Amino acid sequence: MASVTLGELATLLNAELRGDANIAINSVATLESAQSGQISFLANSKYRSQLDSTRASAVLLTAADAEQYQGMALVLRDPYVGFARVAQLLDTTPKAAEGIHPSAQIDPSAMLGEGVAIGANAVIGPRVILGEKVQIGPGCVIGQDCILGSGTKLWANVTLYHDVHLGTDCLIHSGAVLGSDGFGYANERGQWVKIPQTGGVRIGNKVEIGAGTTVDRGALAHTEIHDGVILDNQVQIAHNDIIGAHSAIAGCTVLAGSVNLGKHCIVGGNSAIAGHLTIADGTMISGGTNVTSAITKPGVYSSATVAMENKVWRRNTVRFRQLDELFQRVKALESTQKTEE
Repeated sequence: MASVTLGELATLLNAELRGDANIAINSVATLESAQSGQISFLANSKYRSQLDSTRASAVLLTAADAEQYQGMALVLRDPYVGFARVAQLLDTTPKAAEGIHPSAQIDPSAMLGEGVAIGANAVIGPRVILGEKVQIGPGCVIGQDCILGSGTKLWANVTLYHDVHLGTDCLIHSGAVLGSDGFGYANERGQWVKIPQTGGVRIGNKVEIGAGTTVDRGALAHTEIHDGVILDNQVQIAHNDIIGAHSAIAGCTVLAGSVNLGKHCIVGGNSAIAGHLTIADGTMISGGTNVTSAITKPGVYSSATVAMENKVWRRNTVRFRQLDELFQRVKALESTQKTEE
């Protein structure tokens, strides 16, 4: 969409319009950089000083902030969500592919829905099913028996191994690998015996998976990612994990095998969750946290320490090693005191 009127945006967002409904809006921008024809937003009070000087044609504001602003505005409860919806409406991101490129390799048994687009050098394997308006970017490989729901979009060089199912309106970014073998081995007198990973991957609707992220197939049952989940770049989802609906996992986080992450969870970047753990619905895990035991009660959990000078960190590391010795000494002192009493 090239542009939209302020009145149309007010209707879309169910917002209160303050100003001229016919003003044309063609893009979004920050308060500081916005120019005429653009709409901005104030979602963080530390940027309130930029409100009076912004050149935006209109601003998305809460009712409280709108009282201090004389320009045109759309007043709503959450300006940041409003910004996201306007940005979607005015999105200029190109398609991953248009039409079916002559160099694409499509197995005769594959089934393609209406409006499917497949880029150069993509490979579509046996018995693949692509729903309506699916976009497959250049260089993608879709293994046998995969199913992609309508409206799903794969950017360039995504790899789907066999038996990977995606729901509708999913977005998979470049370099993601879905359905690779899980890390399953038995040890026989020092030799590793590979366990074939015969499960698949099942991904729900409106799931977004970031660039370079890997989702392993299940060992026997499927690895599952439920509706509305968002995974950042370079996330590792191991075999048999279950990611509950609408959870979010930030970049460089690792989930070991058979983790059951609840619904509406948020996991900060560079975190690690040990295998076979269950994490309660609604749990928030701070960045850099190592989770080594189950979380049964929702809340905010953290384990990372703050950055400090190396010499201080080295002293604290030594003291950390002495904690058990200090604990035993305190315990002995308490025992002596009780005996004397």
